[in-house]
Amino acid sequence: MKHEKTLSDTLANNSRSSYSGVSMCEDDDCLDAMTDNEPQIIETLSSAVTKILGGLGENPEREGLLKTPERVAKSLRFLTKGYRENPEELLKKAVFKESYDEMVLVKDIELFSMCEHHMLPFFGKAHVAYIPDGKIVGLSKIARVVEVYARRLQVQERLTQQIRDAIQDVLNPKGVGVVIEAKHMCMVMRGVEKQNSVTTTSAMSGEFISSPSTRSEFLRLIHNRS
Repeated sequence: MKHEKTLSDTLANNSRSSYSGVSMCEDDDCLDAMTDNEPQIIETLSSAVTKILGGLGENPEREGLLKTPERVAKSLRFLTKGYRENPEELLKKAVFKESYDEMVLVKDIELFSMCEHHMLPFFGKAHVAYIPDGKIVGLSKIARVVEVYARRLQVQERLTQQIRDAIQDVLNPKGVGVVIEAKHMCMVMRGVEKQNSVTTTSAMSGEFISSPSTRSEFLRLIHNRS
């Protein structure tokens, strides 16, 4: 098949020039942390997408779809790159001793994920806070933890808990609070088709549970848009 030859040639060229841990970008398709078996993974995913196109009644051989399976395969690998990253190890790289013991809040962290039930996107913002107990972490690493867990097939409830648990386990702070507000395309594009629905989930530990005043301060701060 013409498509198979094109795909194989492309993968062969990519494997020679762009793997070994270097990002590969073609148009708007980018992959990070290439592995030795990446060409085989892309080939497997591309073949599956070709079958899906046929199942939808499309002709994978028409001009506009010739490279679609490969593009979708690369896109899926990027959107699920969180499976190939360890959020706790990322946090450990930027932990510092510090006597600061008031709340640290990083809010409005943009996130994009895919629901594991329909593989449709959900997106929104995460608000993450913790109360240090002798250790702090680089602020960018909090956003990175959100990113790693979001780049997996997810449900919002589990995503919220995973972010909390990673920070709690690495820093052992006095408490962690996480709130996620997101819009789910599986509710907007299909099913009930409710365009403006937003799902809010929270996960907390330590003083965010035991101290009503701490929890209230956290919730007040994340909704203060001034």
